[in-house]
Amino acid sequence: MTKYGSFPGTRPRRLRTSPVMRRMVAETRLHPADLILPAFVREGVSEPVPIGSMPGVVQHTRDSLKKAALEAVEAGISGIMLFGVPEESKKDARGTVGTDPDGILQVALRDVRAEVGDDLLVMSDLCLDEFTDHGHCGVLDAEGRVDNDATLERYAEMAQVQADAGAHVVGPSGMMDGQIGVIRDALDQIGREDVAILAYTAKYSSAFYGPFREAVASSLQGDRKTYQQDPANWRESLRELELDLAEGADMVMVKPAGPYLDILARVADAVDVPVAAYQISGEYAMIEAAAEKGWVERDRAIFETLTGIKRAGARNILTYWATEVAQKLR
Repeated sequence: MTKYGSFPGTRPRRLRTSPVMRRMVAETRLHPADLILPAFVREGVSEPVPIGSMPGVVQHTRDSLKKAALEAVEAGISGIMLFGVPEESKKDARGTVGTDPDGILQVALRDVRAEVGDDLLVMSDLCLDEFTDHGHCGVLDAEGRVDNDATLERYAEMAQVQADAGAHVVGPSGMMDGQIGVIRDALDQIGREDVAILAYTAKYSSAFYGPFREAVASSLQGDRKTYQQDPANWRESLRELELDLAEGADMVMVKPAGPYLDILARVADAVDVPVAAYQISGEYAMIEAAAEKGWVERDRAIFETLTGIKRAGARNILTYWATEVAQKLR
């Protein structure tokens, strides 16, 4: 053996030698079309309202929302998911404003659809929590528990008014049993077979939703542990997945994204429909707060987390950085 025989013949580092080499051999790539922008629109405000726990994110006016939608189109992202924030006085036990054709969410859907047409997927959160005075995702029974089947009736109504307002996609996020089947039937009954359903298939009862509750001015009393999934469980998510697909879901989602990459990977491996993941408010807030203090490099942290979500199996990612990231990718 020569004096050189002890050196490695195989050197993986050769494929890491330069930015262009690393780009060429990258196994996972982010693209603007992967991204969906969640956006909040607030009734009765004349200027966008900053959300304190989510630096850089606002509760939009109708006009600023239309501008954000146009920016999303120009950036090349695929969709915008709308959440409505009604005036507090309009909330009630049944979330009536959520099915009012003139409610803030339906008005915003019409605004955005008129502004962007079919150049951007206009998506709508289908849930009652923004509109109820108790903050739960459904109707309560006499004992204060969420009534699953009474809630399904409300979701069917919501699906129809959101479709009429222009939603290309509805996103049922309440985790009620049977919600996908009821919504699919309700849409089909009004001849809206073209409206797709993005099922919140595995939505966990997470500690990371806090900033979102500020964003939608939540009136939540108690918690949502009786209907959102237990963070300890993963088999349960596959059961939910099977049910959602059988009921007619066109796409499925895991929420939150970062703490549940293992669930995301299992779901992605199990299906042949598009899989989405939602990088939620608490994930956003942690990076922004750490970056503000100089503890992490902001842009690197954003791209690293998004790449990890994509690598785990997400076809699409809902993220509050969607437009910014897409602009940088382009």
